[in-house]
Amino acid sequence: MPIVDPFISLPCGYAPPSEPAWVRPGMVALGLLEPRFAQVESRAGPLPWRTRAFGFPGVLRAICGQQISNTAAAAIWGRLSALPGALTPAGLLALDDAALCGGAGLSRPKAAHARSLAQACLDGRLDFAALPALPDAAATARIAAIRGLGPWTAGIYLLFAEGRPDVFPHGDVAMAAGAAHLLGLPARPPPQALSAMALAWSPWRSLAARLLWHHWRWVTGRRAGDGE
Repeated sequence: MPIVDPFISLPCGYAPPSEPAWVRPGMVALGLLEPRFAQVESRAGPLPWRTRAFGFPGVLRAICGQQISNTAAAAIWGRLSALPGALTPAGLLALDDAALCGGAGLSRPKAAHARSLAQACLDGRLDFAALPALPDAAATARIAAIRGLGPWTAGIYLLFAEGRPDVFPHGDVAMAAGAAHLLGLPARPPPQALSAMALAWSPWRSLAARLLWHHWRWVTGRRAGDGE
């Protein structure tokens, strides 16, 4: 029997790489709430169903993407994930700054955030197996309570790793830029304004977020998956 690491195993909340059955009905419903969402795929092409790993690696990947571009985050993630032991909490805590910052390219604050995540996993404050049973707000709060994480990191994890349908990552710049262009806004909306606007798209805010990113990739001339 293979040994299963509890921080990498894939319990029931894991989102499969293929598009879940609820997506197409959700797209129809979201298009009724905001007709401009219904136009995104006809312009930008089919929405790619992107996922992230469940558990510790999924949140660690989100930390890499904090406040930098997808391309830069993907480069850092490639180096970090290649370090022996980096994708387990104990293994990451065994790595020093020379490896995490010098080798992988994490900033010192992000290295500290990664260590906070690892320690929370090891001492039981963050139990990934229990997260899928929690409501969205409670799951977001559980992750965001870890030092250096916050609502954006929690939202990215819950959207891409657990595949939740009604999560809206707070404060995402590209998503705000996509909203401004798609909805014809005079300027990129600040985080609180965009979050308030997104309430009208519930219970399909995750689909709205994915479509806004997809639209912005099309506007900026990037292929789906660039920098992922």
